[in-house]
Amino acid sequence: MRQRSRGRVAPAVVAALCAVAALPAQAVAAGEPSPYTYEPSAKPVRGTASSTDSEPLKPGGTYRDSIRPGGRLFYRVQLDAKSNAYVSATAVPRPGTKVEYADELKVTLQDRAGNSCSYNSAQFSSAEFARPIGTYAHRTIEQDSTSCQGADTYFVLIERTSKATSSSEPWELEIRHLTEPQVKAGGATAAPESWPSSSPAPPGGQARDRRGGSSFYSAPGLYEGEWRDRIKPGETLFYKVPVDWGQQLFASADLGSAAGEGYVSNALSMVLYNPARGLVESASTISYDGKQNSSALDPLPPVAYENRFDSSDSVNGMRFPGWYYLRVSLSPEVEKVFGPQGLGLSLRVNIEGSRGKGAPAYAGPAGPFQVTDDDLSAAEEGQSAPAAVKSDTMRLVAAAGIGAGTVLVLGLGVWTLVARRRAAAGAGAGAGAGPGAGPGVDPGMGAGHDSGAATQSGPPAAW
Repeated sequence: MRQRSRGRVAPAVVAALCAVAALPAQAVAAGEPSPYTYEPSAKPVRGTASSTDSEPLKPGGTYRDSIRPGGRLFYRVQLDAKSNAYVSATAVPRPGTKVEYADELKVTLQDRAGNSCSYNSAQFSSAEFARPIGTYAHRTIEQDSTSCQGADTYFVLIERTSKATSSSEPWELEIRHLTEPQVKAGGATAAPESWPSSSPAPPGGQARDRRGGSSFYSAPGLYEGEWRDRIKPGETLFYKVPVDWGQQLFASADLGSAAGEGYVSNALSMVLYNPARGLVESASTISYDGKQNSSALDPLPPVAYENRFDSSDSVNGMRFPGWYYLRVSLSPEVEKVFGPQGLGLSLRVNIEGSRGKGAPAYAGPAGPFQVTDDDLSAAEEGQSAPAAVKSDTMRLVAAAGIGAGTVLVLGLGVWTLVARRRAAAGAGAGAGAGPGAGPGVDPGMGAGHDSGAATQSGPPAAW
């Protein structure tokens, strides 16, 4: 029994320690922006030029590929007739490579007849510098629609459009496929007509430090308040905010002042993505002359199921609860004018409204489309996904260690008790035996049989 318990604890500790060791670690040269941190679970996949040969994407899966200028890559997904489905693609050009205004990443979801269920695109626009950009396509179940509603095979098409003057290097891709369960009967089917649009007062309290991550995966949690960071020229930082049903998100970014003279147009870019990594809203880019400057997202509606039936991306993107992501990027041109040092960055976040207001009931597990108590704790503590994994793993290590220690202490206690009792029994037998019976010999066993219990000087061999 002791050996079985010990066998269970040790593998748990080893597995937990291996999980800690497997957490992503990327070496970054001093002064260089952090590279994009891909999800460790992302699997390699190869998009094909034809839908016929396309590889499948599984629900809940994250994948990696790359796309060249003019590239058209097909993948396939198998959808039922009940769930809403989302496929996002994030393009990661190498820092420092040349991009143009209209360089574009486009994601389309098609049925077997070639009809488009939906499509969206992301461009670099006026902020013409390399940084991660992304968007998604989706299949939304609608009662009065006959297009893309059935259970069948569907195809995902990811396209890259680049100017001839742009870099010809491939863009790395991170692709994610999620499904959202249908809601139980009684859910709204019409888009909202209005919502509160006045900006709230700045969040109170003292500004706190929070270091941004380099990707969706490594983004730290934020909650309501003002947050300080530093951003280097050419760097992109990600943050995530839990926003529940009925809650309204407001966010702004301030770029701090710096010594020096000069001017950089479109220096700072900030955008918002929803939990399925769909592009929701872009704030106006900040031009920079060394003086502090600020930009904010336009007022967005509270998170509501019925938002998905609106034609505007900034409304239908606020269609479910979960982690909403802020991506902030600083132009590498800033280094030429103001030097390579990081500039002060302040993020102000307001979350208005009560949690759960107007929440529909999902007919299945909500998965990432919910805000849990653990999410709120992660936001308060500033945890990223790898930090949360590490924290959970260390708790497992601690629990396993306590379990192993408890087993060992109890085992030693039992061994000590048994040894003492055998010693006492041996002494009593020796006192009552005849002259031929030596110490520690049981007369009933004979001189050739030594019990050994009273004279053992260490734990039993099974330990």
